[in-house]
Formats: sequence, C-alpha cells, structure tokens
Amino acid sequence: MSESQQTCGKGLADRSVLPAKIAEVLAVLSQNLAQHVPTLDLSDEHAKAEHDAYVHLVESYRVIGDQLRKTAAEMAGYRALPMARHDMQAMTAPGIIDAFEHFVRVETSLCELLEGMIAGDRKMIAMMREARDARK
Repeated sequence: MSESQQTCGKGLADRSVLPAKIAEVLAVLSQNLAQHVPTLDLSDEHAKAEHDAYVHLVESYRVIGDQLRKTAAEMAGYRALPMARHDMQAMTAPGIIDAFEHFVRVETSLCELLEGMIAGDRKMIAMMREARDARK
C-alpha cells in the first residue's frame, strides 16, 4: 500500500477536522455566552431567567465540545488503520450512495447556514463597535 493510497482510516482522519472545528466553535460560543452573563442586571426580573439559561448553555456546550474533541482525536488516530477488503457491489449500492449524498446536502446546508450567521454576526460586531466608539 502506497502512502498516497486512500484508506478508510485516512478518510476518518481527514474527516476528523469537522468534529474538531465544531468543538472549537462550541468552545468559543460557550466563552461568548459566559462573557455575556456578567452584563445582566439581576435586579431585572427577566435577567434571572436569561442568566440561568446562559449558565446552563455554557456548561452544556462545554460538555458537548469536550466529547467532540475526544471523538475527533479518536478519528484522527485511525489514520494508520490498514486497508480492509470491501464488497464493491455493496459499496456502490443505492443506500450507500444515497446516504453519502444526504451527508453532502447537510454539509452544504451547514455551510449556507454559517454564511448567513456570519453576515449577521459581522453586522452585530459593527454595531457594537459603533456604540462603544460613540461613548468615547
């Protein structure tokens, strides 16, 4: 087997970047939520509910992110998994192809979702900077 030959182990390792990046996004999201908590005026009746929601989500995202990081590391660790014999008729069966096409559609949807969210987030950053600069 040559170094350049694609194997399922290499495929798992190559795909490990997806859960690793999602784990990173969730960690940073959790940090952003945690940064928001001290801005709440707890004398406001609605702030307590928001506080509790954010604190809960911070912990949930931390746990989910930790598990995703572990899973990504496990996937990356399979890079040297030896090439196994596959039934090529089964590998090209409609169910296998359909499942992979579905995966690609969901990846595409995720990309589109992120592009929209990023555009909105950049606008929010601009508004926050404007408000900060107006106070100077």
